[in-house]
Amino acid sequence: MATINQAAGQAEVVPSGSKAMAVIRVTSGNFLEMYDFMIYAYYAAYIGRAFFPEKNPFASLMLSLGIFGGGFLMRPLGAIILGAYIDHYGRRRGLILTLAMMAVGLALVALTPSYATIGIAAPIIVVVGRIVQGLSAGVELGGVSVYLAEIAPPGRQGFFCSWQSASQQVAVAVAAIIGVVLSLSLTHEQMADWGWRIPLLIGCLIVPLLFVLRRSLQETEAFARRKHPAIRAILVSLVEHWRIVLLGMMLITMTTVSFYLITAYTPTFGGHELHLSPLLAMLVTLCVAVSNFIWLPIGGILSDRIGRRPILLAITVLALVSAYPLMLWLTHNVSFTHLLLAELWLSFIFGLYNGAAVPFLAEIMPEAVRTTGFSLAYSLATAVFGGFTPAICTQLIHSTGDRAMPGLWLSLAALLGLIATLLITGLRGRAILGVGTRSTAA
Repeated sequence: MATINQAAGQAEVVPSGSKAMAVIRVTSGNFLEMYDFMIYAYYAAYIGRAFFPEKNPFASLMLSLGIFGGGFLMRPLGAIILGAYIDHYGRRRGLILTLAMMAVGLALVALTPSYATIGIAAPIIVVVGRIVQGLSAGVELGGVSVYLAEIAPPGRQGFFCSWQSASQQVAVAVAAIIGVVLSLSLTHEQMADWGWRIPLLIGCLIVPLLFVLRRSLQETEAFARRKHPAIRAILVSLVEHWRIVLLGMMLITMTTVSFYLITAYTPTFGGHELHLSPLLAMLVTLCVAVSNFIWLPIGGILSDRIGRRPILLAITVLALVSAYPLMLWLTHNVSFTHLLLAELWLSFIFGLYNGAAVPFLAEIMPEAVRTTGFSLAYSLATAVFGGFTPAICTQLIHSTGDRAMPGLWLSLAALLGLIATLLITGLRGRAILGVGTRSTAA
């Protein structure tokens, strides 16, 4: 097995024969990150009552959703600091560090007593937990995506990168299955009292297994064969490439908004706006996770074969013309079946778009700041738009009385994605992962 010498010592390089296991090892932490965020979103109302008690249920829910979104505000900072760490010290070391931080944040939320027990200390501890989670998540997704892109065979970056998002769908499905079981097993009062902690504690129990998987992760050959600039040089280079980061943020906004709309927001929307039972809303979320898992690799494969940009352009236009009419139809024809059909259509849009967008973002990032730039662009999109999608949609409906407003929010994200794809045209020749013109050409 090939080895390399780095400033930090010996590091093994991923051999071609073990790439399937490398994908499993690297995406295991991505699973934990998304599982944690989904559980928080699914049980936002219960968490709000436990840690942010208000006489007005809407105010309590908004506080909880606000903290959910607030965790995303720390992502850009995590992307810069931890991204520079990964670009300098290596993919493996950085991804083990982010997993440890995610575990700490998860435990803080799962084990903190309620406001009724310890008073103001409860929400403070929860906010600290969300901050730690936000910092780690700021680079986790970018680190995983870059790792997958760097170990992928030529011409298959789209397919390999798609497993980053696919692992998140497994997390969404697992979280939804647990939600269905709890809905069938516990009463509403039991869920509000202590039941919402069960899925968080389950997450804590699987952390040791994830550490075992990720500890055996090996360094990528692409990182091993090049010089590693100092962290200061990485940050300076990041500033110099701010235009690419900004366009990347616009590109990924469509991904983050559509994902959190059809996963994290579905239980809240189905229950509070459509008045469906929590069980039915969770079942829809589970079906969406399965659908996403199917469409993401298909989107990656298609982008490898016909190019990233044709898919990005077609899907953003499709979202622009269909999102609001679809939501309007749903809110005037409320049923479990109609919610499922609407969500599956949006899942199709998300899967194909994300399958092309993630490798495209990796390809336009300069090599020296690949992880930092990717993570910052993704984190900004999540912090400014995607992470606050549940809170923004809830507020838009509350302010306008129009339950179809989430469709307009998605349309705005699609417009930003369309503009970014058009503006990135001049950058397509700067692909840095050995992808041919077929992968990035229009």
